[in-house]
Amino acid sequence: SAAEYVKSRLPEVLKQHLQDYEKDKENSVLSYQTILEQQILSIDREMLEKLTVSYDEAGTTCLIALLSDKELTVANVGDSRGVLCDKDGNAIPLSHDHKPYQLKERKRIKRAGGFISFNGSWRVQGILAMSRSLGDYPLKNLNVVIPDPDILTFDLDKLQPEFMILASDGLWDAFSNEEAVRFIKERLDEPHFGAKSIVLQSFYRGCPDNITVMVVKFKSSNKMEDQ
Repeated sequence: SAAEYVKSRLPEVLKQHLQDYEKDKENSVLSYQTILEQQILSIDREMLEKLTVSYDEAGTTCLIALLSDKELTVANVGDSRGVLCDKDGNAIPLSHDHKPYQLKERKRIKRAGGFISFNGSWRVQGILAMSRSLGDYPLKNLNVVIPDPDILTFDLDKLQPEFMILASDGLWDAFSNEEAVRFIKERLDEPHFGAKSIVLQSFYRGCPDNITVMVVKFKSSNKMEDQ
C-alpha cells in the first residue's frame, strides 16, 4: 500500500511543482534538489497520516532520477539504487543505500534511542533492514527511521552516459554495480534494454527479495530513450 501510494501520488505532485518552477526559474529561490526533497517529505507526511489511521505498517523505498538540460539529479530514500554506465563503460553509483550498519546511520539511530540487531541482516529495532524509508509509521514515531532523501547531481556532459539502471535491492543482492553494468551493456539490443534478463538472472541466482529493474538508455544528446 505504501509503494502504491507513492507511485500514484509522487510523480503527479512532482510534475506540478517542477512545471511551476520552470515557468519562473530565474526568480525562484527553489532548485531541483529542494523541490525533490520537499515533495518526498510531504508525501511521507501525507502517507503516514493515512496509514496510521488504518494501522497499516507498510513502507517503501523511493528512487527518483530527474533529467534536466545537462544534469541528472537523483534522490534516494532507502536501499533501492541507481547506477550509471559512463562513456568508458565504468559503473558510476547514482545513490548510496541507507543501511542500519553504516556508521552515520547507526549513530543517528542510537541518538534517537534506537538500536540495530542482526536478524538475517542488520535491522533497525530488529525489524527493518533499511534505515530510511517512506511509511513504516511505528518506526517513524520512534524517530529511528527517517524519510530524508540523499540527493546527488551529475554532469552529463562529463559522464556522457550510455545507460542507467534503477533497481530495488533484490537486484543488488545478486549483482554488484560493475556486474550489473557489464550484464546490461551486452543486452541493450533486447526489449526493455535487458531489464527482463537481469531480473530473471537475479532470480536464478537465488534472490528471494523484490527484484524491480528499470534500464534507461541515453541517446548521444543525453536524452533518454523509451524505458
